[in-house]
Amino acid sequence: MSKMMKGVSKQAPGYDQMEFIDLPVPEAADDKVLIKVAYTGICGSDIHTFKGEYKNPTTPVVLGHEFSGEVVEVGEKVTKVKVGDRVTSETTFYVCGECDYCKEKQYNLCPHRKGIGTQQNGSMANYVLAREESIHLLPDHLSFEGAAMSEPLACCVHAMYQKSHLELRDTIIIMGPGPIGLFLLQIAKEIGAFVIMTGITKDAHRLELAKKLGADIIVDTMKEDLAAVVNEVTDGYGVDKVYDASGAVPAVNASLPLIRKQGQFVQVGLFANKMVDLDTESIIQREIQYIGSRSQNPYDWPIAIHLLAKGAINIDEMITKKYPLEEWRTAFDKVMEGNEIKVMIESNPGEF
Repeated sequence: MSKMMKGVSKQAPGYDQMEFIDLPVPEAADDKVLIKVAYTGICGSDIHTFKGEYKNPTTPVVLGHEFSGEVVEVGEKVTKVKVGDRVTSETTFYVCGECDYCKEKQYNLCPHRKGIGTQQNGSMANYVLAREESIHLLPDHLSFEGAAMSEPLACCVHAMYQKSHLELRDTIIIMGPGPIGLFLLQIAKEIGAFVIMTGITKDAHRLELAKKLGADIIVDTMKEDLAAVVNEVTDGYGVDKVYDASGAVPAVNASLPLIRKQGQFVQVGLFANKMVDLDTESIIQREIQYIGSRSQNPYDWPIAIHLLAKGAINIDEMITKKYPLEEWRTAFDKVMEGNEIKVMIESNPGEF
């Protein structure tokens, strides 16, 4: 008789279709590791999934892919991870291991990849299964709450260290002061770049937080002239790089002419639509590199965990609410209200 647990499951495509269900605790066989979940961060993609806007998930599936916890069982082929280890995990659960991308450990690009919380049951449950290669041990002084942010932070490391090379003399724009934008900001300030953070009027409290977290200039693009700010700061040349964490087409188009000739634009946020109207003239005439950045891969994680462990990321300011697992719906509602930064779900309240 297998043990049972609770999980937050997307049962079918469409709006909501979410249920709090009983399901068996998975067993750790082969190279798999069973983790008792401490915390799960609610991601923007979880909200897209809730609303039925995200095509990626295979239903039914337990959501949750930003998590931390403790190892409680290991499969027979596991050699490095042991019971009792404090861990987090990459979201990669299965890859083919044979394609050109897998050979380079660029698992985010494997065409056969299955991800935790999208095609494989995720961490919004009491327990979650991961593969040993995806596991990262936590430094002793890094909290479980902080470690649950390593996945979104790794996505930002991917954009700033791997897809572009952010340098300390760079002047940059980061668009969208949500969790991803605020992580990008803190990485940029750790490197030493000059950061202009943009948002809209309803982001006022988030822009104030950005200022607190080190943004050199904050701009409400509905009230202020971003072009005038950029021209003044850069003597009319434009910024070296733009990182978009908004997925808002008007924001993207407003920034493209403000990039220095031969500068870079890095697309981190997802657009609501596959096809959008872009200012291609600015891209061509200014010789701008427009770069897509998708998720994260193994090279990004040690850097993300290092940044968290050394205090480069303000964990206390980033996490604004915590809810026990059974109150998951309230937690989702709080995220959708748009006033929180990072909302955490506690899978086993009182046990960590």
